[in-house]
Amino acid sequence: MDFQEILKLSFTAIKANKVRSALTMLGIIIGVMCVILLISLGSGLQNYITQQFESLGANSIYIMPGKMMAEEGGFSQGGGAPNFAGSKLTLTQAKDMKRSIEAINEAGAGIEMSATMKYADNSKYGRATGITDNFFDLYNIKIAQGKFFSKADVDQKRKVAVIGTTIKKNLFPNLDPLGKRITIGEERYEVIGVTKELGALGGSNDLDNAAFIPITCAQSQFGMTNVMYIVARARDKSSIEEAKSQIKRFLLKNLTQDDFTIMDQASLLSSINQILGVLTIALGGIAAISLLVGGIGIMNIMLVSVTERTHEIGLRKAVGAKSTDILLQFLAEAVTLCLIGGSIGVGLGFGGSLIAKNWIPAFVPAWAVALAFGFSAFVGILFGVAPAYKAARLDPIEALRYE
Repeated sequence: MDFQEILKLSFTAIKANKVRSALTMLGIIIGVMCVILLISLGSGLQNYITQQFESLGANSIYIMPGKMMAEEGGFSQGGGAPNFAGSKLTLTQAKDMKRSIEAINEAGAGIEMSATMKYADNSKYGRATGITDNFFDLYNIKIAQGKFFSKADVDQKRKVAVIGTTIKKNLFPNLDPLGKRITIGEERYEVIGVTKELGALGGSNDLDNAAFIPITCAQSQFGMTNVMYIVARARDKSSIEEAKSQIKRFLLKNLTQDDFTIMDQASLLSSINQILGVLTIALGGIAAISLLVGGIGIMNIMLVSVTERTHEIGLRKAVGAKSTDILLQFLAEAVTLCLIGGSIGVGLGFGGSLIAKNWIPAFVPAWAVALAFGFSAFVGILFGVAPAYKAARLDPIEALRYE
């Protein structure tokens, strides 16, 4: 038989048992859909974080407390999460760094704490972010209403705040927030500005759900003498390595190598993408298990089909069909079921990723579609071989006698 005739027979057999074929494909459909969805979410998140980092500028340098990861990117042995609670970084270091290190042109510090924010009867749980006045420039934060606070506000510990768009929507749904006083934790602050929509800059917490206050006020309110991180900006991209070396020498005058980690944007982004890449593969692998379960279902159904069609197989062999023809026919049926199920699964996965875009960044890479289709075909061949081989080995005389 030629390939076209084999395909025609496969579709005929599938259409003859529509309900059984649909139930058989269900496992493949769910498996492919889950693979596409999870990979799209992982890939979309990687792209989103990359875009957000690029918006900060390529010459940003981050100084985090504790031995977090190797400075050239990737995790170091004995490294871990930033040691914010035991931070030995100070606001004075950030100020002196800007004055004494030639390779950088700006440096600022920050503190972040969770807090409930209130105005009248409205409240919102978010981030109270204590920062230096130059942090808005360092993070490329734009103002939508009002103004940013100044160096004088920081030095004099003025209780002023610049709020994100989420805080504004929740606390001031129908009011102009400028000039109003909100409660952050246990302290009252005057709202002097509202930022433009920011999202999760640098892969951190959602900055739209934050209230920015002078770092000196945050230190007093939260009882912190040190800062949680320092951000510096090299003069240009070519100065990054020189700036990192100078920052390291500067900090080692008072700290040990285990007290801080210096990362540029590329190494930090590489480490985050490394984590997200492993997570995407792991989630895709978990979803692929359902494909294997679907493949086992296809094998079981095909074995039942061989038994039901034993007389037909005997008749076909009796009129000249070769064992190879029988094997290819049943194998083609299994692969066709998988490919049809895979096509439906890809469509549902695409649809799901488009819906997910309303809340989470999602992107379906071409390799994910190719992988899903390839794996579907592989599952069809893998689990279709045994039934097809069983059908091909049937003795025509015994098959014709089968009732």
